[in-house]
Amino acid sequence: MKKLIIAAALAAVFGLAGCNLGTSGFGTITIPGEPPPSHGDRIVIGPRDLDMGEVRVGGQPQTFLMGSPPGEIGRLYNGSEDQRWVTISAGFWISETPVTQAQWVAVMGSNPSWGNSNPVGGDVQGRRPVTNVSWFDILVFANRLSEREGFTPAYMINGSTDPADWPPAMPINVNSQYFDVWDAVEIVPGSNGYRLPTDAQWEFAARAGTTTAFSDGTQDWTDEESLDRIGWFRFNSPGVTREVGLKEPNPWGLYDIHGNVREWVWDRHESPLQNLRVVRGGSVSFLTWQNARSASRSGMGAPMTEDQSLGFRLVRP
Repeated sequence: MKKLIIAAALAAVFGLAGCNLGTSGFGTITIPGEPPPSHGDRIVIGPRDLDMGEVRVGGQPQTFLMGSPPGEIGRLYNGSEDQRWVTISAGFWISETPVTQAQWVAVMGSNPSWGNSNPVGGDVQGRRPVTNVSWFDILVFANRLSEREGFTPAYMINGSTDPADWPPAMPINVNSQYFDVWDAVEIVPGSNGYRLPTDAQWEFAARAGTTTAFSDGTQDWTDEESLDRIGWFRFNSPGVTREVGLKEPNPWGLYDIHGNVREWVWDRHESPLQNLRVVRGGSVSFLTWQNARSASRSGMGAPMTEDQSLGFRLVRP
């Protein structure tokens, strides 16, 4: 993967044209004359505890087979994993790890995470995934992060992209006064800011060109020896989230895609309860890890849900 940290330092010293340098460690760099980014290219600025490394996936429109084939071990037969061809219309940047506690604090000022102290020996607390954040919380985080980094915020509520203008009381259930207002959030056309990945973007990035149950080639979710190399699960970190990026990444450089925490995505779930959102990936809290497969869509939650095993990662165009 191409690392441009040195280029960032040169840009800061020499003022290279075309550079967009962030101030919180979430920024990006554009250098004229560089070839278009490809799968696995990486950009990052900032100290290790604050940087959000971003990996480029896709490019020209690409079609992939989403879902799992009949016979995949652990497959759900409720229709949610039925295979279909999906086209990713454009490339996107995706954070290489789940958003960390330090990153959340840098933007939001406080740490809501369950397990926000006493990490496993050797782990850095701020590098553990942020948890106990709702889908609605992430809308605020994403827009504030975009504003901080000079991007156009992606989310609009009540005609505004400024979270300060949104209804003051975040909904705690579907009967809350402002639930319908928050639930009607829109994506601003043409915006280039941070946002949750769509269901298809998440699986496209998780698969990284593979067709197996897990992106490292593992087919059997009970193969703990293989899974131990790529993620944190109940069998190797019982109930305790771990510092991100300690296990092997997938072929495109994404870490913790199969384990550690489950991850929110943008899409509504196709259940009769239309306010539910899709949740992807596995976590250290589950007793089985079949839900950590690339195709698994077993998770769903109301957008106000907060959970000790639930985090997220972001994308931007």
